[in-house]
Amino acid sequence: MTNLAKARLLALILPTALLAGALGSQYLGGLYPCEMCHWQRWPHYAAVAVALVAILARNSALSRPLTLLAALLILGSGATGIFHAGVEYGWWEGLTRCASAGVGGSTADVLAEIMATPMIRCDAVQWSLFGISLAGWNALFSILGGSAIVALCLKRPR
Repeated sequence: MTNLAKARLLALILPTALLAGALGSQYLGGLYPCEMCHWQRWPHYAAVAVALVAILARNSALSRPLTLLAALLILGSGATGIFHAGVEYGWWEGLTRCASAGVGGSTADVLAEIMATPMIRCDAVQWSLFGISLAGWNALFSILGGSAIVALCLKRPR
């Protein structure tokens, strides 16, 4: 397997795995995402799509730039994770208000759902491991485990 093929595969697998973890913690673990949690997911969704196109275009000159774009998207999610972790730990002020899950239906249904859904604060750590929040783990995996390794795999040999 070539380095470019490895980079394409990693650019697909890493954001897919991170999204699976985020969605699993939401739907199976009951951790509702705040607005900044969603901000971290959007670049991963885009990275998955771009990496899929890069894999489909593997024999094209577009494969390398698309894979690099996927790495940059993963890096963007990691940068957002750093910002979110800083807000959670009180290092700086956040940009958002509290958020709740989206609802639909009649007015009474919407009101009942709003009242039953907890307010999710972007500046409160809902879960951590070894003192690192989910936003921090996303930053570590996205920057060190993802975009950096993809970029190294894309480096052309001299």
